[in-house]
Amino acid sequence: MEFRLYYLIQLFAAAILILGVQIWVANISVGYAQAAVSNPPSQVCDPDDHEGHDHDAESEEDHDAEEAGHDDHEGHDHDADVEEDHDVEEADPDDHDHGAHAGEGLRITEEQRKRFGVEVRRAESGVLSGEILLPGEVVFNKDHVVHMVPRVPGIVREVAASVGENLKNGDLLAVIDSRELADAKSKYLAAKARSILAETKFQRESALREKQISSEQDYLDIEQALAEAKIELRSSEQQLHALGLSEDAVRMLDGEHGVAITRYEVRSPIDGIVTEKHISLGESLEGTADIFTLVDMSSVWINLTVYTKNLSAVRNGTEVQVLTEYGVQGHGEISMVTPFVEESTRTATARVVMDNSDGSWIPGTFVTGSIGVSAEGVTVVVPKDAVQSIDGESVVFVEEDGAFAPTPVETGRSDRTRVEIVAGLRPGVRYAARGAFELKATIITSTFDAHAGHGH
Repeated sequence: MEFRLYYLIQLFAAAILILGVQIWVANISVGYAQAAVSNPPSQVCDPDDHEGHDHDAESEEDHDAEEAGHDDHEGHDHDADVEEDHDVEEADPDDHDHGAHAGEGLRITEEQRKRFGVEVRRAESGVLSGEILLPGEVVFNKDHVVHMVPRVPGIVREVAASVGENLKNGDLLAVIDSRELADAKSKYLAAKARSILAETKFQRESALREKQISSEQDYLDIEQALAEAKIELRSSEQQLHALGLSEDAVRMLDGEHGVAITRYEVRSPIDGIVTEKHISLGESLEGTADIFTLVDMSSVWINLTVYTKNLSAVRNGTEVQVLTEYGVQGHGEISMVTPFVEESTRTATARVVMDNSDGSWIPGTFVTGSIGVSAEGVTVVVPKDAVQSIDGESVVFVEEDGAFAPTPVETGRSDRTRVEIVAGLRPGVRYAARGAFELKATIITSTFDAHAGHGH
């Protein structure tokens, strides 16, 4: 009995010693608070003090006393002391930079403002425009497309233009040797010679007629021959013009001979660009061959696809804002809407003629056309880029005392460029209308760095 009492006294003394150690650890300076949290005092005690006892040999009374002492030790330190140390750690403002962001907002320098493109505005009311979006494509202005044909058969002797080349009116495209052209030129030259001879005979006959030397019948015959010669000359000249020869080229025929009479030059009739070429050196061409396609790019067509549900809102003269897939935008008016719907697609086509003197509209690219159909006023409206998402919540960066604080907002209706703010932003409040994405990225980066520095 005395032995058991002695053992119980020893166990009680050990518990008191452990409790004293815990109180001493709790009073360590704040500088060791981190170590106290990482190594709780409960680990200081030797587990052998508890596990080394033979529970089978001890009585139920001794076992209960030991558990009571252990419970007293855990209840005192594990909850109160650790929680106290953790509160001390969180109260240190120097340890967490992002805490300043959340409470005071993000402060950036003037140089950062310029680099981020931050633009501050006051929240104000505005108008949201309803609109219809129409997909479309930039195509060549078909009224400015020229298909070049040689007009005479022959052999290609020279090719002077290539696809993509910009040409001026009158620039040489190709040279063809043509026997048919030579025949036409020869016919013209012969008709011209006969016309000159007939004119000479008529002048001489007229002089004889005045002197009463020539008979009237001879005079009339010469006059008829002159008229027929002029008709033949005019006909042969028109034939050369029909083959593509200009007035200057026809006048120069008198000095041409030999090979030159077979030379046929194909020249550009417009200022434009070569989009297709179907001609090769030495090739034998027919007179109807399509050898070049030229396009005047000073204007283009924007063909917009109109679905049947939108046909009532699309009319000739309707204003359209057009935006390309590579960022070019412009305004125009619908000049034509097809009076029928394609059976296969159930759509009509609306056409916008767009000036392209600067070459910014590239045929073959896709565009989106928007037509305004209604307008509605709202209390607060901001650019769409001003609203960012942080942790799944929509925020607007409000400026106060030179700092930007991410303020939660509730959005409502929107159009293509702006969005309504239903709650969270009052009229007159200064906010970042531009550069909000860069501010968001800065906050996220600084928060990540702060967590990484503290081992979170």
